[in-house]
Amino acid sequence: MWRIAYVAAVACAVAGPALAQTGEPAAVQVGTINAERKPISKSLGFVGRVSGIDKVDIRARVTGYLEEVLFKEGDMVKAGAPLYRVERDLFQAAVEKAQGALEISKSADALAAIQLERAQDLLAKAAGTVVARDQAVAQKQQTAGAIMTNQADLATAKVNLGYTSITAPISGKIGLTNVTKGNVVGPDSGVLTTIISQDPMYVTFPVSQREFLKSAETGKHVDPKAVKVQLRFSDGTLYDQLGQIDFVNNSVDRGTDTVLVRARMPNPTGALTDGQLVRVALEVGDPQQMIVVPQAALIADQAGVYVFAVVDGKAVVKRLKLGGEDGPNAVVSEGLAGGEQIIVEGLQAVRPGAPVRAGPVPAMIKGS
Repeated sequence: MWRIAYVAAVACAVAGPALAQTGEPAAVQVGTINAERKPISKSLGFVGRVSGIDKVDIRARVTGYLEEVLFKEGDMVKAGAPLYRVERDLFQAAVEKAQGALEISKSADALAAIQLERAQDLLAKAAGTVVARDQAVAQKQQTAGAIMTNQADLATAKVNLGYTSITAPISGKIGLTNVTKGNVVGPDSGVLTTIISQDPMYVTFPVSQREFLKSAETGKHVDPKAVKVQLRFSDGTLYDQLGQIDFVNNSVDRGTDTVLVRARMPNPTGALTDGQLVRVALEVGDPQQMIVVPQAALIADQAGVYVFAVVDGKAVVKRLKLGGEDGPNAVVSEGLAGGEQIIVEGLQAVRPGAPVRAGPVPAMIKGS
């Protein structure tokens, strides 16, 4: 009798954990955010390239030894700031030589004027000849022409002397120098350095003409100047300045059926760099009430994009159709009605239909 009771007790002890294992799994702790309705402007996305409004290649205009490089690479420079200094001695000597030649011409011209006046007086008194007068006239014209030639030579020599000091034609950020002190530079030396203006900057991007000129909802034409331009960097961060379209090309690319559009973007902190690739969002039309969810809640599989929502304490799959981005949020065009509890944190342990315990999401996720 005792032995039967002992066996029964052992059997119950063994069966107890087995029965517990077949019960409901433990609820997973998750963080949720409610699907929110908010006014969203219709946005069209493109890929654009940043470029400076002014970009100048600095070149030497006279040949000579480079005596000094007067800037620090990568610094901001102002228009008129000295950049390079070329040896001046030969060019200064050319100025003085041209000045001397001009003085000689002026002296010859003064003498020719006196001789012309004398020849005219003698001819008037019948003491001279017409030939002598004509020769004096020709001599005076030659000396006048020599003065003009020497004045031009002097001006050219002064211009060349001025070219020995190479200055910045625009304000902007200066790049690397391609030559250093002691090298011979000249018109054939190529680009010495480049200056690119910084604020504002241009962003150019190709746009489908149909997309740009018409709104899908209203079918009305859109004034390009009324379109807000927003940029997003390659790491996903949003640029904190809004731009404005200032140019739409006058022809459509036949190969891509797109028109080149240019926006003018403020760049007060230098965040935009010439040649940088960015994503461009154009906001057109009046804002409309749309549902948004955090992008951190999105999951993708072969069937598309979905989120987990908490329904009656369980994780339920909600298939979505997205309609763009709104900062850290995704705009939902189909799949949610608004107000659903969307799981954002703890997704790794969530399975369809599994019990969950919803809690407040951390502030860092909510505000990301």
